[in-house]
Amino acid sequence: MSVETTAGEGSGKKESRQAFLLRYIQQNHYISIDEITRLFSVTTQTARRDVMALEQMGRVRRLHGGAATITAIDPIALRQRRTENAAQKAKVAAIVADLVPDGAAIFIDTGTTCEAVAVALMSRRDLRVVTYSLRVATILSENSSFSIAVPGGFVRPVDGGVFQEDTADYVRRFKFDLAIISVSGIDDDGDICDDDHAEVAVVSAALAQSGRKILAVDSSKFGRRALVRLGSLRDVDILVTDSLPQTPLLGKVRASGVEVHT
Repeated sequence: MSVETTAGEGSGKKESRQAFLLRYIQQNHYISIDEITRLFSVTTQTARRDVMALEQMGRVRRLHGGAATITAIDPIALRQRRTENAAQKAKVAAIVADLVPDGAAIFIDTGTTCEAVAVALMSRRDLRVVTYSLRVATILSENSSFSIAVPGGFVRPVDGGVFQEDTADYVRRFKFDLAIISVSGIDDDGDICDDDHAEVAVVSAALAQSGRKILAVDSSKFGRRALVRLGSLRDVDILVTDSLPQTPLLGKVRASGVEVHT
């Protein structure tokens, strides 16, 4: 299916195509270069130029093989997350901090749970941290013994996440003792999922570089399905949560062999 006629003709053809492309990304959160070429009957080079133009205007984030919205997280929903289940997240964060030894090299994900983890880690010493969350980095920067690295790129205003096309490549330059991640949901199939393609790409890169993988979630995430699959419970070593899920997910947790801390 092509939307070339919808995108407009004549001298305004490019602008109309880019406007349609922006609306598509806003509605669907992500589009691949291949999808752009099919939708608009254009070359790969033209598709990439359109994405680069929208990125330069600050309207989208350019990723490997496509583009995503600058803000994939609803601001109201994120503010609610910071107040809802705060006690549970603090308990989860305290357990995670106990699993992190002084001097460890760690990756920390973005999100409200990982912000709570950052607060709990302030009692540690000499941590070497890579994160793409400015909020996490700001919290940890108060500890003068920590070494903190963040990638460059566009800052997502809702949660302080930093993204550009090569953020995942930046993360691949490091080796971690531990990767601490959180997700939007763990569905009843035991799949761990998130709502943002860019986050999944960065976290996947970090997991591949980590000796041990810690998944930190409060129990509200159990049974919840999100847009993008990151992997399964078998892909992490440790699950930290405030309480175990109900069946059928409980069976998936036990079958995965993941080490559970509550």
